[in-house]
Amino acid sequence: MTKQIKIIITVLLFCNPLIVFANTDFRTLLIYGDSISAGYGMEPNKQWAENLKLIFNEKNLDIEIVNRSVSGETTGGGLSRIKPILEKLQPKYLLLELGGNDALRGYPPSRILNNLKAIIEIAKENQVKVFLMQIKILPNYGKRYQEQFESIFPKVAKENDIILLPFMLNDIALNKALMLPDGIHPNADAQPLIAEYVFKSLEPHLQ
Repeated sequence: MTKQIKIIITVLLFCNPLIVFANTDFRTLLIYGDSISAGYGMEPNKQWAENLKLIFNEKNLDIEIVNRSVSGETTGGGLSRIKPILEKLQPKYLLLELGGNDALRGYPPSRILNNLKAIIEIAKENQVKVFLMQIKILPNYGKRYQEQFESIFPKVAKENDIILLPFMLNDIALNKALMLPDGIHPNADAQPLIAEYVFKSLEPHLQ
């Protein structure tokens, strides 16, 4: 390399500090779920995703949290809009929390499984690390359907070699003091508890 070229490169770097100081470790966690993650019935600043941001800040984790959850979302709806979201946000991580509304509609487990697999495949094509949230449903759907539905998530996680996170309402769903009157959605008191639970599940996999 000639002396003149070295001088030019030095000047360019000096005049463009972003080249030198760009944060190559910048990461985004995309939360992609239904009304549970969208904070149904909550003020925006009370949602568990907002509480999770506070925890990340306290732990000095250099990860931005972006929530693109939609109340009423199904796995089919999530699949239909995942590509442009990933292209725009380019997240490092995807927390996938879908399936509950499919069960409410009695959708076949095979359809739910295929939709989740398709979302995960698209995420992997975009070099996104996926965390799949286990979803559980009440036994009033019938034991057979409940077992078929809940078995989808460990199967998909194993087949796609991704992390399966425990259901975030494990310690909340059956506690009436932490649920809204509909018995489906967690209330404001539950939101920080959900955030803490999700953080403990995620933390080992974010390093």
